[in-house]
Amino acid sequence: MAAIRLHNLRKSYKTGFWMREFEAVKGISLEVPQGEAFGFVGPNGAGKTSTIKVLAGLQDATSGEAFISGISCSDHRSRQHLGFLPERPYFYTHLTATEVLGLYGSLFGMTGRMLKDRTAQLLKRVEMTRFADVPLGKYSKGMLQRIGLCQTLLHDPEVILLDEPMSGLDPVGRAMVRDIILEEKHAGRTVFFCSHVLSDVESICERVAILVGGTIRLEGKISDLVSTQEKRMICTFKLQSEKTLDILSIQSGEVVEKSDLWEVVLPEIEFGAFLRNNVDHISIVDLRMQRKNLEALLVDAIAEDKRQTTEMGVLA
Repeated sequence: MAAIRLHNLRKSYKTGFWMREFEAVKGISLEVPQGEAFGFVGPNGAGKTSTIKVLAGLQDATSGEAFISGISCSDHRSRQHLGFLPERPYFYTHLTATEVLGLYGSLFGMTGRMLKDRTAQLLKRVEMTRFADVPLGKYSKGMLQRIGLCQTLLHDPEVILLDEPMSGLDPVGRAMVRDIILEEKHAGRTVFFCSHVLSDVESICERVAILVGGTIRLEGKISDLVSTQEKRMICTFKLQSEKTLDILSIQSGEVVEKSDLWEVVLPEIEFGAFLRNNVDHISIVDLRMQRKNLEALLVDAIAEDKRQTTEMGVLA
């Protein structure tokens, strides 16, 4: 049984004075098995938060299905298996961290020594023990984010939804949160991780879905998605004379000036022809391979979405 399952999920909103319908999520389907860290990435407005809110039971899907541990997200029992950290967690700022966690723990039926010990354990884990009795109104954004993570993990959930969990954290805090997420994954928890910091996604997640314009453009193992992309060569060179730039033979790519040098980025398959055709006009200074990463995949997916949107507009 999948820890998270979406089937043809759609979410629409009524917007503007005329209440026109806007479809934020356009029929996405995916499955995340138990014990996996899954990245869910995309630009602002792609539909990530709308999807997460459906999974968390905060919004109903317009159509389609969403399940947590085999239980429909429209059923309140699915929340018993779920820990959720929103992008902007909100707490009663007059309460202390201990009081806030005590409140949330009581909602899950945690009381007495069990709740006290779990609260102390988590505050120590996020290095907030010395601020346990300080009102949250005096906390920084990064400190509130740490308390939000404690709240998410308080009842030891099977499935963890994280929407921008690194927001507001300094580098030390980010490293600590990353380690905690990896510990939860290694303990068999399922992590559904949404972040604009794609290097964090690459270091935490095995698989990823790239969401653009409400649809999944790419999905799979990050290593597989990156390795299947076309390799490109970056060549830095000097010109033999100032008059030779306009006679260089380049099938694709653009030559860019770098101080007194020039640089061209070409598909690997075209690079041999570039060298043969221009050997009499250039002196190579540096040559390296440009490897695709998750950020490059996302940028390409956004560009492809814009191209398709433009073409549809022209056809219309």
